[in-house]
Amino acid sequence: MDRLFSDEKMPPHLRGGIVALGNFDGFHLGHQAVVGHAVEKAAEDGRPVVIATFDPHPARFFRPDAPPFRLTSLDQRERLFAAAGADAMLVFRFDEALAATGAEDFVRLLVERMGAVGVVTGADFTFGKARGGSVTTLSELGTAMGFTVRAVDPVMDDEGLVVSSSRIRTALQGGDCATATRLLTRPFAVEGAVMHGDKVGRELGYPTANVDMGEYLRPAYGVYAVRGRLADGRVVDGAANLGIRPQFEPPKELLEPYFFDFSGDLYGQLVEVHLIERIRGEAKFAGLDALKAQIARDCETARHILAEHARLA
Repeated sequence: MDRLFSDEKMPPHLRGGIVALGNFDGFHLGHQAVVGHAVEKAAEDGRPVVIATFDPHPARFFRPDAPPFRLTSLDQRERLFAAAGADAMLVFRFDEALAATGAEDFVRLLVERMGAVGVVTGADFTFGKARGGSVTTLSELGTAMGFTVRAVDPVMDDEGLVVSSSRIRTALQGGDCATATRLLTRPFAVEGAVMHGDKVGRELGYPTANVDMGEYLRPAYGVYAVRGRLADGRVVDGAANLGIRPQFEPPKELLEPYFFDFSGDLYGQLVEVHLIERIRGEAKFAGLDALKAQIARDCETARHILAEHARLA
């Protein structure tokens, strides 16, 4: 699948496409519904499917000091979009110029520069300077400029609540992996390069693959049953501490997965760590022996949890 940026020329084979338009951070059930309609429309018309997203997230641009809230990286979204049937991911660089672009000019960019002949988006989507454009605006411009518009209603879950990224963030911040997984249709996952650490885990007999959380949302701190996808495609089970490691000074925020029955050098490699279930909160113990005993219990608990969960696809 192609990855394109909005300041690049759209290749000829992708012009005349159906564009799924949104931010799509998390790519949850609601986002999947929008893209599903775009894929269906493109198949009917024999056209390519382009999924448009924004980077950085507009909220990050307008509130640069906001706590991290990302649910997916661009690389993760690209893989998810490809699996959903997209031919390309179009990344709009959200900068001062784009923030100042009016709704009509933004649509002209889609139609004239990107060659879109159809747009599918969520019914609540807003765009353009000061969010001046709505789905109604988009439909009116579509009539004037000659492209089709489809607005997809929000998706409701089994509890009758709208599926949204904010609900997923709230669930994760409360340690509720099950709700996040249900709304995302997969576990929340953090991808990053394995860094060198203090080697404390190795000394305790539980070597960890340390990953910086970067711009990802911070779920509730604590110990989790996890699955890791390694750079070579292998899937491994494990337990991970997410937090500031209160046993040690100075505090250092990390995601520290220990992968069961694994030996090898992962330093510098990309790993994707999927949070399956929260086992407990972070705690400080009387000493390293007590900590080591608790880690053993956590690993046993994680093994039982993971035995009840389907493997990653």
